[in-house]
Order: sequence, then C-alpha cells, then structure tokens
Amino acid sequence: MPEKFIEVKEVNLKNNCPVCYSNEHLQITFYQKIKESKLYKWLTSEVKNEMTCANCESTIYPVQWTDDIERVYDYHRKAFHPNKSTFRLKVLGWVVIVFVAIVLVGVGFTLFYSKL
Repeated sequence: MPEKFIEVKEVNLKNNCPVCYSNEHLQITFYQKIKESKLYKWLTSEVKNEMTCANCESTIYPVQWTDDIERVYDYHRKAFHPNKSTFRLKVLGWVVIVFVAIVLVGVGFTLFYSKL
C-alpha cells in the first residue's frame, strides 16, 4: 500500500535564510499523508512540513532556525488547517463489499431453510 504526501499549502517567509542569508526566499510547505490501494483512497490527518530556501536550494532543519524563524513557523503552524480526513472506496472496493454481502445473505438463507 503506497503512502505518499500531497502538498496542501506553501507559505513564503520574509526571514533571512540561516545558510545563505538571503532575504525573502524561505518557504514552508505543509504536506498531508494519503494512503491508496486498489480498494480505497484514504486522506489521513497526519501532517508534516518542510522549510527550504529557494535561493540556495537547501533544506532548513529546526536546529538551524533562529528565534525569528521559530516564531513565524509557530504562527503558520497554528494558522494551518489540514484537509478533513476522508476515506473513499474505489469501484473494486464496492464490488468486494457487494459480493461479500450477497454471499452472507446466501449463507443465511441456506442455514435458515436447512433447519426447516
């Protein structure tokens, strides 16, 4: 079952990059986890984020953050609202459920009429 993260929101920051010291090139990207199989598609509530610099193309890890970056990050994390967690069956999932329901009804009728 492949799990991947889809991009939900990207925010440009006006802070200096701690690596290259360029201004207004930092970006926070929020991702939400999605699980998909042949039977269903499930958008989970699990969220991760990543901070990058568009100028030097490096990932900025929390160890490198300044107090200003941390304050701005906390603000955007609190303001971010992920998509609702959803679970949807695909066509094959519905076919399996209908088949199992028909088999259970058939077994129930067989047991009921065999006692008569």
